[in-house]
Amino acid sequence: MQPTNTRTLSGCIVEDELELTLGDLTRACSVRADFIVALVDEGIIEPRNRASARWTFGGDSLQRLRTAINLQRDLELNLPGVALALELLSEIETLRAELGRHRTWDADSRELH
Repeated sequence: MQPTNTRTLSGCIVEDELELTLGDLTRACSVRADFIVALVDEGIIEPRNRASARWTFGGDSLQRLRTAINLQRDLELNLPGVALALELLSEIETLRAELGRHRTWDADSRELH
């Protein structure tokens, strides 16, 4: 019997429409509010209502916050480095999606011939 390679993935689905307060983010990620404010100042996450005295964030901000925390902890990046890494990861995701669409299109066009 051959050994099997299995990988376990874990995660959570967070709706973009979800509205989170600054306090919600601090509790969800065990960080201080000033850290989140620094991320906002760096453009890493964006409140929906920046002009308001009471910021709210979408579910995508929670995911970016968690990724930012992991990048800073694991790679010891400063905040500009985290911002750059997140931008590059986003670009990779976009390119992979585009490549997947091209592969699907190529496979479909071969079936037509």
